[in-house]
Amino acid sequence: MNHQPHHPFFSKSRALASSLLLAVLVLTFISCGGEKEATQQAAPDAPVYTLVFLDKTQSVHVDKRYVNDKYRQALTDIIEQNMKNKGDKLEVYFIHENTSKARALSLTVRSERDNLEGANATDREGIETAFQLTLQKEKSIYLRQLLAKLNQQNTGASNLSTDIWASLPVIAKAGESGSEVKVYYFSDMVESIKGADRRDFHNNPPKSDAEAETDAKADIKKLERYAIGSPQVTIVSPFEPTASSKENNPHITHYWQTLFQELGGVSVEEL
Repeated sequence: MNHQPHHPFFSKSRALASSLLLAVLVLTFISCGGEKEATQQAAPDAPVYTLVFLDKTQSVHVDKRYVNDKYRQALTDIIEQNMKNKGDKLEVYFIHENTSKARALSLTVRSERDNLEGANATDREGIETAFQLTLQKEKSIYLRQLLAKLNQQNTGASNLSTDIWASLPVIAKAGESGSEVKVYYFSDMVESIKGADRRDFHNNPPKSDAEAETDAKADIKKLERYAIGSPQVTIVSPFEPTASSKENNPHITHYWQTLFQELGGVSVEEL
């Protein structure tokens, strides 16, 4: 019998071809699966779009020491945490009879870091320090403007009505910007608008969580046209920890928690 000699060259060639094929397959898999991920990482961080709704109705007393101190601290924290990069934006709306038309302030961070590309560690540190200095100056100006709006009195007839529903189209519009939206209500959240299809929690508040849920789910039919997305929502209440449940009605908070949950799966934090 004439056996063909088993040449090591052929074995090595086959092994090399197999390795190359495997490498090509792995690279193809990574590039297909990782393309989307790479695109997401390459996109710059979305700016933060902060909406602050300040209740300017007669039921919220910012002239009280406790309320003023709490609200000043919360606004200071918001500026510090949310206004960090060029393009970060903060808008203030007054809550009263005509909330959606009551924009009181619009601020945008203009400070910009110099290009860090090719910079050594010392240069990077200098660039970051210079940026933080200009940013802090900008933030201190913004905070002064914000606190002035907090203390601004509303003595007109609009302070008799509280239209919190009207904040929803404002939130929806902010969401269209592609930014990360953070919403803060400085309010007792007592919706109070006259009309057959509106809520007047001053005169007819929910008396239980079950009633609050029923009301919220009924109202969704009128409000679901506002695509609010999934903002971060915080209620900064004006009530002292010792406030009675008659003053700080927990069922009203439950109404809003249910409403936002139904609107977009949004959870509401209360401070």
